[in-house]
Formats: sequence, C-alpha cells, structure tokens
Amino acid sequence: MKKLFFLLFISSLSFAQNANRKFESYKESNNILEIKTSDGKYIIKAYSEKIVESSFIPKGDPSDSELAKQTFNPNSEAVVLVPKKGISKIIKTQSTVSLYTKGIVVTIQKSPFQISYFNQQKLLLSEKNGYFKQKHIPLENVKGNIKADSTEVIQFNISPDEVLYGGGARALGMNRRGKKLALYNRADYGYGTHSELLNFTIPMVLSSKMYAVHFDNSAIGYLDLDSKKDNTLAYETISGRKTYQVIVGDSWTDLISSYSDLTGKQPLPARWALGNFSSRFGYHSQEEVEKTIKKFEEDKIPVDAIILDLYWFGKTIQGTMGNLDWDKDKFQNPTKMIADLNAKGVKTVLITEPFVLTTSSKWQEAVEKKIVATDKSGNPFTYDFYFGNTGIIDIFKPEGKDWFWNVYKNLIYQGVGGLWGDLGEPEVFPSEAITAGGKADEIHNVYGHNWAKLIADGYKKDFSNKRPFILMRAGYSGSQRFGMIPWSGDVSRSWGGLQSQMEIALQMGMQGMGYMHSDLGGFAGDYFDNELYIRWLQYGVFNPIFRPHAHEDVAAEPVYKDILTKAKAKKQVELRYQLMPYNYTLAFENNQKGTPLMRPLFFEEPENKNLSTVCETYLWGNDFLITPITKPGVTSTSIYFPKNNNWFDFYSDEEQLAGTTSTIAVVEDHIPIFVRGGAFIPMIKTIQNTSKYSLDNLDLHYYFDAKTTQSSGKLYNDDGATANAFEKGAFEVLNFNSNTNGKVAVIKLTSAIGKNFLSSDKNVSLIVHNIKAKSVSLNGKNITFNTVKNNIEIPVSWKKGTEVEIKIQL
Repeated sequence: MKKLFFLLFISSLSFAQNANRKFESYKESNNILEIKTSDGKYIIKAYSEKIVESSFIPKGDPSDSELAKQTFNPNSEAVVLVPKKGISKIIKTQSTVSLYTKGIVVTIQKSPFQISYFNQQKLLLSEKNGYFKQKHIPLENVKGNIKADSTEVIQFNISPDEVLYGGGARALGMNRRGKKLALYNRADYGYGTHSELLNFTIPMVLSSKMYAVHFDNSAIGYLDLDSKKDNTLAYETISGRKTYQVIVGDSWTDLISSYSDLTGKQPLPARWALGNFSSRFGYHSQEEVEKTIKKFEEDKIPVDAIILDLYWFGKTIQGTMGNLDWDKDKFQNPTKMIADLNAKGVKTVLITEPFVLTTSSKWQEAVEKKIVATDKSGNPFTYDFYFGNTGIIDIFKPEGKDWFWNVYKNLIYQGVGGLWGDLGEPEVFPSEAITAGGKADEIHNVYGHNWAKLIADGYKKDFSNKRPFILMRAGYSGSQRFGMIPWSGDVSRSWGGLQSQMEIALQMGMQGMGYMHSDLGGFAGDYFDNELYIRWLQYGVFNPIFRPHAHEDVAAEPVYKDILTKAKAKKQVELRYQLMPYNYTLAFENNQKGTPLMRPLFFEEPENKNLSTVCETYLWGNDFLITPITKPGVTSTSIYFPKNNNWFDFYSDEEQLAGTTSTIAVVEDHIPIFVRGGAFIPMIKTIQNTSKYSLDNLDLHYYFDAKTTQSSGKLYNDDGATANAFEKGAFEVLNFNSNTNGKVAVIKLTSAIGKNFLSSDKNVSLIVHNIKAKSVSLNGKNITFNTVKNNIEIPVSWKKGTEVEIKIQL
C-alpha cells in the first residue's frame, strides 16, 4: 500500500520536459523497460538495486533496428558490471509506468511526458528536455571548445540547493555548480590555483543529495552544471551513445562503491608503489641513475623506485620520441643496471609516449606494419608538435596494440618494474586523424584509458602473477580497473600549485581514481623555495603516492638538497614508511570497496553544509585528519574536528573535542595531523625500502578515548607483489577491537589467515595513548608495562592464529 501511495503521489508531480515528446506505448522483457515515444524510444534497466541505466534511441538512429535490439549497449568504455536478475519490477498506474528497485524508482509520466528518478521516496532529478539536438555555438573563454555544427544534449532538472562535484580533474573549487566544463582531456602546463581543464575529464556528476549521474559516452563534449543558473544539468556531445546511469547511495562511501562496481575496482598495487620514488626530468645516463641511488643508500633515506624520463631513449628532448629503446651511448648496460637496482630492492620505471616521430628509429617499422593512425586516404597521419613531426600509435587496432605491447613485454623481461605512460590525453591529436576505434574526437578522451587497458591486458596474458604499475596522466571513467595510477599533470612549482592539489585528489577519488597524486614539490618552473618543498612533502606523506618530481633545474630528490632541507625531507620519507601497514590497508580497502584513500570531511558529516566545499582539511583513510600548510610563513591555522569522535594530536597527544573548531599552532617540522579517538594505527620502524618489509615486529598505537566505548581496526597483509593475492587466499588480516566501560578497557587481537598464506608469530608493541592504568593483564595474567607521560607500552607476543585479550584496569 505504501508503494502504491508513493506511485500515485509522484504521478501528480509535474516538471517541464520536451513538450513535443509524446508517450505512445511501453513493453517489458527480461527486466528491461522499453518506452516508445513520438520521436524515439527509451531503454531503461537496472544494474543493481542502486544503479539504473537509461538510453534514448531517436527515430532514424541506426541503432534503432532489430539487430540493435539484440546487441544493444555493447560499446561502453566504462561499464563492466553485468545487470543482476530479478531486482526490478515494472509497476503501472493509469498515468505512469515505473521501474522499481529497493534503491531507485524511475517513473515515466505519460502526459505530459516526464522521466523522474527517486530514492527513498525523494525526488533526485528529472529529465528536462531530455534528449535533443541543437546548433553548436562555441563558447567564449571555455578551454576545449569543440568543432561541430550541431551537438546532442541530454538535459535534466535539478534542485536549487544541491552542491555538484565531478567532471574529472580540475582546480575550480569543490562545488563545481555554475560551470560549463569542457570534456576534452588536455594538459595545462604550469597551472596553479585555478585550472578549467586538465588531463582527466570524466563525464560524471555527483550531488550532495547522494546520487551520481554518469554519462556513458566517450566522445568529446561539455558538462554543464547549471551555468545559466536555471537549475539545469546538461550533457552535450558531438556524437555517440545517449546513455546515462543514475547511481544512489546510503552514504558517500556506499555511493562510490556502487560506482566502482559499475566501472570496475582498482587492483591492489604492489606494496613498493606506496614507497618513495626518485624522479626528475630527467636522468641522462646510467651513471646518474646509479649515483643517485647510491646517495639514497649513503644518506639512509628510504627509496623503492627510480623513474627514468625520456633521456633513456635519446640524448635530446626533441627528435627522439618513439625510439622506445635504450640509448646505448648513455646507458651502456641497462640490463645489468636494472638487475643491480632490483638486487637493492629498487624498481626501475620507464617513461613511454604514444607518439612515434618520423625522425625516430622505429618510424619506418611503424609505417610498414601499419600501426599508426591514418588520414582519410589510409596513409599515416603525421603532424607537428613540440617534440617533432609525428604519428600516433593506433592502440585501437589489434596490430597497433600488439606492437606496442611487445615493446613493453621486452622491457619487462629485461627487469623493468613499472611503466609510465605520458602525454596520453593525447597531448596533440588533430580531429582529422582516424583510428580503428573512430575519429580522433570520438576516441580522444579514451585514448589513455585504452592505453592502460593494453598494458593491463598484456600483464594478465604474459605476466599474470605480477601486479602492474601504470603511471598515467590521462584517462576516463573506469580507468582505475586497469591499475592506472594517475597524477595531476605539470603543476607549477609554486604555493598556488600546492593549493590546488587537495581539491584535485579528493574530487578524483570520488570519481573512482583513488590514487590521484601530484609531482611533490611541483614540476613546472625553477622556483627555489625549500619551505614550499618541505610543505609539499609533508602533504605527500598522506597522499596515495609519494613521488617528488621536477625539472632538473630544481632537484626533486631529497638527497640533492642542502643539509637542513635534506634532514627535514628525510623525516617525511621515514614517516611514510613507518605508516606502510596503515597505508597498505587503505589500498586494500580501495581495492575491495572503491573507498578513496583521501576523503573529504563531508564523508564524515554529509548533513553539515559547512563542510560541503571544504578541501583544506581532509581524512586520510578513516582515522587521520590532515591539514596541509599551503602558504608560506604560517604559524597557526583553524581546524574543524568532526563530531563523531574526539581527536588527538599525532605528535603531542593533545586532545581536541568532537565538533569543535580550534586554532592550532603550526611548526616547521610537520603539518597538523590528528588521530581519531578509538583508532588503531599499525606502524613499523623505518626500512630502506619495502623489500625489507615485515610485520614480525609491529607497533600498534591505540588512541584511547573514554567517550568512544567501542572501536575496531584492521591490518591487511600479503606478499606485496602477487596479483590477486587476496582472491588466491594468500593473505592475512589482523583485527583489532576495543571496548571500555569507564573502569576497564579491553583490547582483542584476532586474525583471519588465508589458506595459502604462511603467517608468522609477531612481537607487538601495543602503545595505548592518553590512558592511566592501574594494572594490565594479558590473556588473564597480570603483566608489567611501561608508562611514558599519559601513554603505556605493553609488550605482546602474538602467536599466529591465536586470539589475544588485553585488559587495562583504569
């Protein structure tokens, strides 16, 4: 009865939609609702209880055929989820037809024609004019203006009070409402506090009303987030699918989990990818590479990988791109160099680009094998850009894909540990170029996406036991499922460049790309500022990837800094490694649930409108509250402490009360870092790199808070290298639980060990913060413990597979 009342209620609602569109009929089959209208038809289906898809096929569209009915929706670049069966119902009233799931109701009002989306009996959005064609008028002052006589639009009504996020990587402020965003992946060299258009333009909108709309079409276009201030959301494109998915969530993490179910989860990266990278533009020789890593060893600064920019295949920046092979004059014995680095626990990562210059050593081979994009006559399409006269590899053509993968395969056999795909927007890709996947403008935004897929598929085929490392600066919806590690492009080496990074990383994490990070220290420019460098590294400790990188004019590596700066940088690198157990567990959570590693404060308090645009402070995982310092000379900063727990200073243990705002003193040595009351933070001592990683000796910090009567935490562990280790049962999960009643605090340690994992006994130093203990018992026996200020340290010998109970009398 409640459901029927709701459907009768919504049938009385009326919103403007295309006045010329008339309802004609409907039919249902296999949980798909087909609505025939005067100008076409809608195909509506549910993927899950929280995801529905709507496609419109205009009359006269080639898709509108019997064959298309049988093979509809075959060409999504984003979607991998298979629709679940039996989760939707078709419900009819005299004036409406609805597709109903437990999470979403899609209601089609017959007259006047209207499609609306509801969650928990609340209207989310409705089609306004729905689908229509219009004459294209290029906009002034909009980067990425598209070339087309007409465009196709899907238009919606939205409410006046919702905050809008999404549209990819940009520096615009967290609330992107009021903007018309070009969907055309493009670099913005040297950007600072503001950038309208960057390398990832994802056709997705997320609303503060806890829903998302994903436009499932890869062609270039625009995303209009109410730029005319008339409560209108619109997607505009040159061609392609008229398909979108509406996704709802009970929480922000639930919403993002559903989106990553739809488009694919990020594979768990190798543990070394969470370590420190030595990187610059660039290392000119084998001697420079070996010298740099030796300095890291001598200075005892941890490092897990070294990245070689374009000098590995040529002596000059221009004229050599596309060689894709070692310059033997400068790298005389790369196989030995890589083997020696691997023996030290240091991986080698090489840059590659999709461009093959006509002056490169592989141009003739590329032409003969027909693996580059062509012109309309079928000849290699060549054009000029900064690096020289070039063609571009047609990765949509099987021959091009195989050719490119064979280059990579040989490098991996040589010992290369990771691959860097640069300029994959593509940086320059004229509209006239034609690939096997379509014209340039049709596949521009999914070039980097398919490039990552090429590598991921190659690993699965030829190196199925290895986890790939794929560093790229351009992609599309769902690129995370290929293991893509995105970065924010050529940001300026400036305070303004640093200020934009939190927004970019947080926004991209909400859009499935949980490993978005920046060139720590900034890339573009020769601005010397050691305070900026250290502040950026301090922020980088709580970034998904810790990778300093810059022009060689300004050293990015801490080993090439002055003594004082080096010492400060070393502390940050060491902290990064000490937090490896916590960080690796965050990576596992992202792999399992799609949860971003960096999270906006409104994840914690979605109803708090004051937090809806905040990015200056964020959550690192569930338990760290991070406030980067992004201006010079700062001595204090104001921080809001979320209301669900009290918070404790990571360095001093000073308590901040839940739901309060405080002015916090800022020091040079670190940024403000606070830990949630009740949290368990697993840490290790500093190691030179992750080849030395072990949990045999573990520091487990528990932040006691009398107001948090129950809490839990966990630590995920595997060998850090094997692909799909969790799915193969080659893992262990250590679980931590606490209960307190004001008189006694009880901490339990338990574990779940996969059938194919060789666990070991662990010596745990349990450090309980902010507590005064009368006595401590371990599995019922009183034990001695150390007291330092308001902390106690309890030694625990934890035998594998056993349960440990610690009782602390308060």
